[in-house]
Amino acid sequence: MAHFLPSWFSSDIAIDLGTSNTLLFLRGRGIVINEPSVVAVDKRMVNKNRVVAVGREAKDMLGRTPGTITAIRPIQKGVISDFDATVEMLRTLLERAIGRMAFLKPRVVVGVPVGITEVEKRAVKESAESANAGEVFLIEEPMAAAIGAGMPITEPYGNMIVDVGGGTTEVAVISLGGIVYSHSVRIGGDNLDGAITAHIKKHYSLLIGERTAEQIKIRLGTAFPDDDLGTMEVKGRDIIAGVPRTIEVGSAEVREAMAEPIATIAEAVRTSLERTPPELASDIVDRGIILSGGGSLLRNLDVLLHSETGVPVMLSSDPLCGTVLGAGKVLEEIDQLRQVLTV
Repeated sequence: MAHFLPSWFSSDIAIDLGTSNTLLFLRGRGIVINEPSVVAVDKRMVNKNRVVAVGREAKDMLGRTPGTITAIRPIQKGVISDFDATVEMLRTLLERAIGRMAFLKPRVVVGVPVGITEVEKRAVKESAESANAGEVFLIEEPMAAAIGAGMPITEPYGNMIVDVGGGTTEVAVISLGGIVYSHSVRIGGDNLDGAITAHIKKHYSLLIGERTAEQIKIRLGTAFPDDDLGTMEVKGRDIIAGVPRTIEVGSAEVREAMAEPIATIAEAVRTSLERTPPELASDIVDRGIILSGGGSLLRNLDVLLHSETGVPVMLSSDPLCGTVLGAGKVLEEIDQLRQVLTV
């Protein structure tokens, strides 16, 4: 039905179902939803698992809820870990995007990690269908990110994309509209936050929440030695005394704390270059590596990867939205780009 309606009334939707954020792209309108992938549920028996908040409102509850309400992340490491919560999250976000119009069963393209299992693919499709989607297509996230970054994926040249998300980092070499080689590690921006949390707990006996860790990463985080970014005050709970306490941390210390997950990301890129066919590898040396995903915004990650590989590294024009923009372009040109979809 959507094909016979004006473009502004179209219900075709592209979804980037991310560990950290979920984005929805409505054909003809662009990105209409960009919300944290968080769901708050009521655990009381009378309201068993009733969803009380989704997205930004639910994220604001993380670490601050009473015992009866739990804020959860239903997507872990790029795949669905809580099916029911994912369905409720998608249903709520779809309603925000197109309203409560039961007759509109949107055709949906969903980005998924490279190499997910058939069971995980089925979970993604079923969750979208349960949330009132119609026909559901899947596209591998690095392919969508490459399209969103404007890379010439259908040409007979090697293109390398490194998509650093909240839960996974995916490296793909693309040529002639297909992924020639891919490598995925379940390390992403959330692991950087976790490394900061663990460092502060170990060295200062201070417990901090994930929101605080993320703020430290954004304010002081860097992948490669840089001009001193100064220090910031960090507030948390003293493990020993059990009372609130404030400490001061600096950028060099934060870089050291994140060193291990950053090294894993760099190793994934190096391994991918080593295993890329020689002709395509020479193209990548000429054309460079494109970084996408929210995790790629870590200060100087491009500098580090260039230092480690000797290959030019550039940030895509819109790292946070590249995957959903690429999936949206596939929706708009589905006859020409159908080859990039997975079954």
